[in-house]
Amino acid sequence: MKTNSSNSLLTAPTGPLKISELPPNRVATSGESIHLSLVIPTYKERDNIKNVVSILSRLLDESIPGNYELIVVDDDSPDRTWEIAQSLTTEYPQLRVMRRQQERGLSSAVIRGWQAATGNVLGVIDGDLQHPPEVLMQLLRSVEEGADLAVASRHVEGGGVSSWSVVRRFLSRGAQLLGLVILPGVLGRVSDPMSGYFMVRRSAIANATLNPVGYKILLEVIGRGKVDQVAEVGYVFCERKEGESKVTWKQYIDYIHHLVRLRLSTGRVGRLSRKVNFPVGRFLRFGAVGFSGVFVDMAVLYLLSDPTTLALPLTRSKIIAGEIAILNNFLWNDAWTFADVSARQQEWHQRLKRFVKFNAICLAGLVLNVLILNLVFNFLIPNRYIANFIAIAVATIWNFWINLKLSWRVTDVK
Repeated sequence: MKTNSSNSLLTAPTGPLKISELPPNRVATSGESIHLSLVIPTYKERDNIKNVVSILSRLLDESIPGNYELIVVDDDSPDRTWEIAQSLTTEYPQLRVMRRQQERGLSSAVIRGWQAATGNVLGVIDGDLQHPPEVLMQLLRSVEEGADLAVASRHVEGGGVSSWSVVRRFLSRGAQLLGLVILPGVLGRVSDPMSGYFMVRRSAIANATLNPVGYKILLEVIGRGKVDQVAEVGYVFCERKEGESKVTWKQYIDYIHHLVRLRLSTGRVGRLSRKVNFPVGRFLRFGAVGFSGVFVDMAVLYLLSDPTTLALPLTRSKIIAGEIAILNNFLWNDAWTFADVSARQQEWHQRLKRFVKFNAICLAGLVLNVLILNLVFNFLIPNRYIANFIAIAVATIWNFWINLKLSWRVTDVK
């Protein structure tokens, strides 16, 4: 039986969100590796965590004793959930605990837990008892019978929700229908694509770089993994007994954002990006944001400098308008174009650092824009509008590429 030699915390993995094909530090149990690694992502769940660990341990000890591990991944909860979980490791030797202090987000927490996992089957379950633990063994049985992915669903026989309001039911079903329109090849494979309770074979997602937005990681698993056979098990979603619900409007917005990004990465734009080795989809988003900045710049310039409004001096107005446009572009790029990077770097000083870099790069882009405009107009094409278009195109590519490499680095920023 595998036991913890120490109750020390797991080191949170860094770098790309990619699962290795072979479990790290493979642990032998009677000549075999760990069968199941179940990740429990938590944030402010100190009132639930002991009960969750107790119930899951009892169920798994009865079915696959010593051949599993529970991994609590806590996002540095202010109620010190991670500390409560860590104190349980002596009583529950299959329990491992990770405290993340540099990253936030449910989806990335699950992936970081899987990166540290030693199991051949990887799973996730909420830490608030809204996912009934007794369904766990049905999911595992489905994988053992050949499924690459086993999903607990509220929308098949035996599934449902306990006491949702009409509004929440409408939003859930509406989100599912929207997903079917945007990404039918992914969402059409399961009845409950917003489920956060499932198991997947390690081999089905090994070496795929996952890039989740928000809290719906199942979309990434289906969209980017090598998932052939899918099984579904019905379950009734329960209302939490302790703690506060974390469902917000932002999660629905993140869900739509995630759908669109998956569509771009798995469709024609994604194939073109891979063929030319250039992030075409990200560049198109960057361009769209820049286009919005033009309107912001024009509107602010009018409000500040027009004789019918504030009538400030033109130069001063242009400087203010340009800076507000840059701020607009930064906020949209941070929330949309480079959301996968900024989600892992959410501390205020990290965001401020990105903004300062973005400002400097945009200023350099403006200088480049002026130089290219004069060069093209004076020596190549004596048409100011064509020359300006070429200058804008070159400056846009400059701004995107340098910001990609410096402001929103794909690697971890210390």
